[in-house]
Amino acid sequence: MTMSRRDFLKAGAATAGLAALPPGLARAADGTRDFVLNAGHFEQALTPGGPMTDFWGFNRSVPGPELRFRKGDRVRVVANNDLVGVDTTVHWHGLRVPNAMDGVPYVTQYPIKPGEMYSYEYQVQDSGTFWYHPHQTSFEQVPRGLYGPLIVEEDAPIEVDREVVWVLSDVRVDAKGRQVGDFGRVLDIANDGRLGNIVLVNGQQAGDNVTLAVRSGERVRLRLINAASARIFRLRLAAHRLHAIALDGQAIRPRELETVDLGPGMRVDLVVDFMAAPGSEHKVVDVDRRSRGQLARISYLDAAPVREKPLGAPIQLAANDLPEPDVAKAIDHYIVFQGGMRGSPVIGMIDGKPTNIQEILEKEKLAWTMNFSAQHEHALLHEPLLYVKKGDHVVLRLINETDFAHPMHLHGHFFRVVGVDGQPLVDQDWRDTVLMAPRQSVDVAFVADNLGEWMFHCHILSHAAGGMMGTIAVE
Repeated sequence: MTMSRRDFLKAGAATAGLAALPPGLARAADGTRDFVLNAGHFEQALTPGGPMTDFWGFNRSVPGPELRFRKGDRVRVVANNDLVGVDTTVHWHGLRVPNAMDGVPYVTQYPIKPGEMYSYEYQVQDSGTFWYHPHQTSFEQVPRGLYGPLIVEEDAPIEVDREVVWVLSDVRVDAKGRQVGDFGRVLDIANDGRLGNIVLVNGQQAGDNVTLAVRSGERVRLRLINAASARIFRLRLAAHRLHAIALDGQAIRPRELETVDLGPGMRVDLVVDFMAAPGSEHKVVDVDRRSRGQLARISYLDAAPVREKPLGAPIQLAANDLPEPDVAKAIDHYIVFQGGMRGSPVIGMIDGKPTNIQEILEKEKLAWTMNFSAQHEHALLHEPLLYVKKGDHVVLRLINETDFAHPMHLHGHFFRVVGVDGQPLVDQDWRDTVLMAPRQSVDVAFVADNLGEWMFHCHILSHAAGGMMGTIAVE
């Protein structure tokens, strides 16, 4: 039986108020793998010997600890809230979990109050590259540092010499290295979102400060996670061949990329054969219009090559078992996105009331609509964007009538991106987050096989807080 949001609110705080548990890692008698995440306050330097920056984070690090599972694992993650005066949750971005474990406040659970805990328990269904972060005031909590990588290993991984995980993000700091507390600015909500002034790779300031040392001939699997709250990355590594093998954790037909486009919330797995000369150096650069600059340095050791030619082993990953949508029999739905600083004066519904969006931008900090409705972050008692039955095959035509890009993320499901601007795609890859360009329409198809009310929102978190969020109810 599916629990509606109203039923959920009536059910009471059955898990609220539980005493916090100490950190640890163990395997329970029933085979469940136990992990503990502690959300708290701490300081961390962005460069070696540099000034300390204040963060909120998991287990006193940014990013939080890497959670590494195996496909089929039963896991239990206890989230302790050690934040002062701040509620939180943990959302498992990309994992297909039961609705009650999805970590969305007032939709799937009550927020975790300071000094309390919540136990997330689920079985891992898919291998791939995922991540975790709060869904409570995420426009502030994520850029403050509450995020971390989550890797699910394949049963039969491809052959590489080693694996590297880079979590990309940014932070906005003042001249003393302290975080600037201007979260929720109207200017950010109604434009590109809140961009930091320092880009981070695994919590360290991007540039020469981030170095990947390699040996010539080495094959590396590079997992990239965009945990930034608004920044879109376009990455290049000159003189190297970058082969994408997975998007959002799902296997794809391997293909060579000149640039790697990664919107907030999105992930890509790359296989890179590092074949340049020993002792040479190369730069990973971001060529996006808003953040041009060096991300990292690739430094070749002055040592004999591992091999003279690229490794000949195949790089095709085995596919996860996802329900295949049948577009021919699918039910079509349209979702229209409007608003933004350069948008027309759209008349929309704000918390169920007809309103001129631009008139209430300053008052309510709402700037975006989905199907002419804007919702406050996780506002209670709103109707879902649409209702579907379990087992329905669904096509969503996403129509972006704004002048801004939007990475749209669906919880609890993966979808195939089947068309852009009315034209079918050759590679109809699985995604959980699709980056819509300005004034573009995108068609995605999925099977609604996971019961519950699932968030569908822009992962530019200022946009989500500014109205671009809703739910899809699977009954």
